[in-house]
Amino acid sequence: EYALRGGRIYMDAIDNSAGVDCSDHEVNIKILLDAIVEAGDMTEKQRNELLASMTDEVGDLVLRDNYQQTQAISQALALAYPMVDVHARYIHALEHEGRLDRGLEFLPDDEELGERRSENKGLTAPELAILLSYSKITTYQDLLNSDAPEDPFLSQELERYFPAPLRERFSEQLHEHRLHRQITATHVTNGLVNRNGPSFVFRLGEETGAAAPDIARAYTVAREIFDMRTLWDGIEALDNTVEASVQTRIMLDARKLVERATRWLLRYRRPPLDIGATISHFSEGAAELSERIPGILLDGDREAVANAAQRLIDANVPPDLAKRAANLGPMFSALDITDVANSTGESLDTTAAVYFILGDRLRLHWLRRHIEALPRDNRWRTLARSALRDDIYNQQAALAAEVLSDTPDDKPVDERIEAWVEANEGPAERTLQVLTDINSSGTFDLSTLSVALREIRNLITTPEAPPEEVGAAAR
Repeated sequence: EYALRGGRIYMDAIDNSAGVDCSDHEVNIKILLDAIVEAGDMTEKQRNELLASMTDEVGDLVLRDNYQQTQAISQALALAYPMVDVHARYIHALEHEGRLDRGLEFLPDDEELGERRSENKGLTAPELAILLSYSKITTYQDLLNSDAPEDPFLSQELERYFPAPLRERFSEQLHEHRLHRQITATHVTNGLVNRNGPSFVFRLGEETGAAAPDIARAYTVAREIFDMRTLWDGIEALDNTVEASVQTRIMLDARKLVERATRWLLRYRRPPLDIGATISHFSEGAAELSERIPGILLDGDREAVANAAQRLIDANVPPDLAKRAANLGPMFSALDITDVANSTGESLDTTAAVYFILGDRLRLHWLRRHIEALPRDNRWRTLARSALRDDIYNQQAALAAEVLSDTPDDKPVDERIEAWVEANEGPAERTLQVLTDINSSGTFDLSTLSVALREIRNLITTPEAPPEEVGAAAR
């Protein structure tokens, strides 16, 4: 009631979380050190001195956990109304699985959610905190019931849980901790849910059919490919120097990139994902493109990115961070561009130029914006919107691969695209005419946008190749 009237409040479990977290660290550290003492590798006096010396760092780790948890609730609150239907579906799914008693947790019923929707409202911060908690509980259980804690890359999260002296001196013993699976699953879950919100695992599972362990693997790859930790650190360093709403907006843009990349990996890479190998495959290209995409974008897109960066600079965000934040949208294409470059043997620069120029020439960017504006107020509309969005990216990648494969590589990019358009003059003109007709009609719904995508798909003449050969470009 207090939150519905504008009060700023979480809930008891969130307010008490740091105390519980501190106790967890204490117990888990003592289990580790007691085993080391029992093995004769440390005296009890040395154990006690080491425990006392780590007090401040344990405090920092606990505060860090809770900073990220309340940050996640604040971000969820910023999207409470746009996500109200998603949250309602998630609550229903938890109830159906017997994992949640809505009445016990004082979550609103369907009638109340309908009233809030009509008033442009969603769940309150306390209600989102409850949903966040259940997301962590269920994700943790799903990870623990899988082989995810044994994954060579995910198991590194175990070390992040402990203070530096233990990581440096007892790395081997950490992985022999009798609760190592539980600690790993907890730490992976916290990072996943805190960074992506309470409905992330549910939505990606709904859209792709993937289970929580595979979603955790794909998220980890996406995070590392785009070096998100340095971006998050930069945003969080602005605490009390810029408006919190500015930080939240950048965080949500970053989250959108990670979510899209996670979904892409779930769709176009076979599970279980080899985290280390997949990061190696994409990270170099993503890093290179992050430097070059601003110069490759066409005038309209370049101007939009520059304006977005300037707005952030005007809001007191440092220029380098503002420019990186403004480029988060175009950076998603790094996955497709890297795959197409590998499959065609072209350079990243040439591939990216063809990808973006072709997208502009065939008005794919315009079409994608209308697809992303489609409603997602129920499961089926959400899935349809997601399918169309994935399809438009796939077609852009496939078309770029075809242009690169069908035109001489000694010609400038503009000439290669013109040569391809001329060779496909009839289908290209028909596609552009259909897009013009749709634009003139002013109707941008599932029917019209599906027709547009069909016309674009008809432009592709290259037969499909196995996914391992050309990745997403062939799909």
